[in-house]
Amino acid sequence: MKSINIKQEAINLREKGDSYSMIASKLQLSKSTLSDWLKEIPYKPNHKVIKRIGLARIKSAQSKHNLKMVNILEARKIAKSEIGNLTKRDLLMLGIGLYWGEGSKSNEIIRFVNSDPSVIKIAVEWFERICEIKKNNFAPRIHIYPDSDVKNSIKYWSGITGVSQEQFKKTQIDRRKDKSGKKKHKLPNGTLHLQINSCGEVLKGRFLHRKIMGWINACLEQILRD
Repeated sequence: MKSINIKQEAINLREKGDSYSMIASKLQLSKSTLSDWLKEIPYKPNHKVIKRIGLARIKSAQSKHNLKMVNILEARKIAKSEIGNLTKRDLLMLGIGLYWGEGSKSNEIIRFVNSDPSVIKIAVEWFERICEIKKNNFAPRIHIYPDSDVKNSIKYWSGITGVSQEQFKKTQIDRRKDKSGKKKHKLPNGTLHLQINSCGEVLKGRFLHRKIMGWINACLEQILRD
């Protein structure tokens, strides 16, 4: 359960005024991970941070942060109006781009890999609405570190995908380390490998993979045309 709540714990510490360095030290997380999680959390430093780096620097940093937040909100407002309402074709094109970047292109295996729950949700939506994949065709597998909770991670990704826990394949434990002996970029719930099984349906096996690759190639031909 600790691995699932670690993001919320980081958010709580940030809301209490802890700096990235303090949170990283307490929770054994990288600053890059904290930046992804906390970049939109309003920040008011606590007395420990103020004492450590000085009030003048704090006021300057807080002012810059507030200006940045205003700019981010304005940019998102403009971007939202430019996007408008998404159509089914928009979902088709978005999924093609995601699969091109994160999907398996070789061995005619349909597999999508990512650790971001939002991206995984979009992938599931794309497979179901565009590729006409049913829930029983999904065969997810989680890749996690040895100290992660396997059962909780399966429960987490089952909730994200809507795929029953019984359909999850044996979890892959990643024991690799970098040269310093430390595990890199630890993800509390690991990375999800979302594979599609045809279950005997010809149009949902190799043919679908070839079709997906055809979509990608058709896009490339037009975009890269001289």
